[in-house]
Amino acid sequence: MSQPLQIACPKCSTPNRVPKERLSEGGICGKCRNKLFDGKPVELNSGNFKRFLAQTDVPVVVDFWAPWCGPCKTMAPAFAEAARELEPNIRLVKLDTQKHQQIAAQLNIRSIPTLIAFKNGKETSRTSGALPATQLKKWIKNAAKKP
Repeated sequence: MSQPLQIACPKCSTPNRVPKERLSEGGICGKCRNKLFDGKPVELNSGNFKRFLAQTDVPVVVDFWAPWCGPCKTMAPAFAEAARELEPNIRLVKLDTQKHQQIAAQLNIRSIPTLIAFKNGKETSRTSGALPATQLKKWIKNAAKKP
């Protein structure tokens, strides 16, 4: 059996260990009993952002968006579709830059939507601007492969 992966719970951010070969089964959080993967982007906030990234061993792609942003709204359904297709091997999350401006400033977000891929809490790739569904999924898959 391989080394288990650490997966942060989307509801309570508690780290859970999941055997790599059982990742496709999803899993249940040992603390709050919610599903670890539900095929939807996880909404993060200032309180759990850094911890969530650091406690998730699969690649994480963050959509930095705002409710007033037209291109963000246009891309949202494609991002949700990508979450349904790519979980549990890639975790897709969203952060509202209007509510959580400090994180956006720390990461030097200059335009939205901006997508950033993280591995082990470290940025590996970034792109700005709305992408159509096919191009979005391709970018996410390629970004998740980067070390």
